[in-house]
Amino acid sequence: MNLLHRLKPALPKHWLMILAGLMWTGVGVLLCRYAFGWLMRPPSWSRIGLGLTGVVAAVPVYRLGFAKLARSNLARIRQLSDRACLFSFMAWKSYAVVAVMMTAGILLRNSAIPKHYLAVLYAAIGGGLFLASFVYYGQLSRLAWRSRVGDGG
Repeated sequence: MNLLHRLKPALPKHWLMILAGLMWTGVGVLLCRYAFGWLMRPPSWSRIGLGLTGVVAAVPVYRLGFAKLARSNLARIRQLSDRACLFSFMAWKSYAVVAVMMTAGILLRNSAIPKHYLAVLYAAIGGGLFLASFVYYGQLSRLAWRSRVGDGG
């Protein structure tokens, strides 16, 4: 057991928050890149409208879904010990959800659904993830501020 404990890739909690925020930012940007790449081939007014629809839809996706999820994930991370396992930046059941979402994304990208219609979904989810990543960065900023103020400087 001692050997396993020594081999566990442990990090301070703030690194888990950084890792989670970067993951959400990266996936959000990736999905938006897919969406806008599909909408630009060939560019048209209808595709611009679809892109704007996806961007507008990202706000409720963020507010009603991903922001709450990010806040609950932060609460879980705050309850961890000072040095927690690298992989605990997400709850274990979230890994299964991510696998299902990746599979669904692959299936959708390879489906007969026209890419410019899929772009709306990808932009909404990608934009929501990107916006929610700032929940993590905001928490990190507050921690840094408290650390600075608490140190007298």
